[in-house]
Amino acid sequence: MSFNKNQAAFFQTLKSSLPSYNSLVDEIAEILEISIDSAYRRIRGEKLLDFAELEILCNRFNVSVDTFFNLHSNSILFQGNQNDYQENSFMKWMEDVYAQLNLVNSFSKKHIYWLVKDMPPFHHYYHKELAAFKFFFWRKSILFTDSLKDTKYSIKDNSYDQFAEITQKILKAYHKIPTTEIWNIEGVNITLRQIELYHEMGIMTSTEDTIFLYNCMLEVIDNLEKMAEKGKKILPSHPEVEGADYTFFVNEFIIGDNTFFATMDEKKVTYLNHSVIYFHGTSDPSFNDAMFRNLENLIKKSTQISLVGEKERKQFFNKLRKKVVERINALPVEEE
Repeated sequence: MSFNKNQAAFFQTLKSSLPSYNSLVDEIAEILEISIDSAYRRIRGEKLLDFAELEILCNRFNVSVDTFFNLHSNSILFQGNQNDYQENSFMKWMEDVYAQLNLVNSFSKKHIYWLVKDMPPFHHYYHKELAAFKFFFWRKSILFTDSLKDTKYSIKDNSYDQFAEITQKILKAYHKIPTTEIWNIEGVNITLRQIELYHEMGIMTSTEDTIFLYNCMLEVIDNLEKMAEKGKKILPSHPEVEGADYTFFVNEFIIGDNTFFATMDEKKVTYLNHSVIYFHGTSDPSFNDAMFRNLENLIKKSTQISLVGEKERKQFFNKLRKKVVERINALPVEEE
């Protein structure tokens, strides 16, 4: 009898991962290729799943078999992709990001939290040239794309074009999701250091390109401040289109680790950052409840500068601008 109850509980877990408009019984019937009546019997625990069916459902819904047996262990199951060192690895990464955002958007009640170490990638995408630089850096120095081994970066390079469509799709999907970001003053340092490093290594084709990218960063900071002031996401290319709620916190005590956390109706997912750009996610309830409590505690110890705290908001973003301006001023003047 307890086995049947575990099976019914298993299906409740599967149901929580579906958007509210999807029917669990229809999904089960289609996936297992059985009748609606047979699907109902399995969902209610009247008909036991066999191991083949259990394997199919666990793979389809990305859940651990532990969930079926209601096992309580210290192990936590994570899923995610890794670099396969193929020429199209970055496009696959972009498509995976888009798929994850679409998943979040499929729920009626959703929210994402970002514990910032490096400025979230979406903010780089507001400027074609800055996005192109980040893509170039990630592909050349993180994914080790062979075709970029001996190449330099130029803002005139058209390599961005192959990612233009997916980039805009990602931005539009992100624009619709209410978001809370927890920042520290170090949040722009990584991108600034990447620009500075490539300039020092001669991978930039000119000082003008370096300055152009620094100016893009200043514009990104301006847009972040506008979003914090309004408490809404803003697309610089379409400022008239109001985005989802945007909440900005500053925590002076910790530097984030790029943890990405999503709530979707009653479901929670934690995405942990690894290998610079990749994320592994888990739906483990106890882990996610603990992670959410940790986020709530961090927020309590942080200062909100969105919608409120005008003085603190101006001070924070002026500090970010100062970091950029100092790097521009440190560039040697090229002789004509």
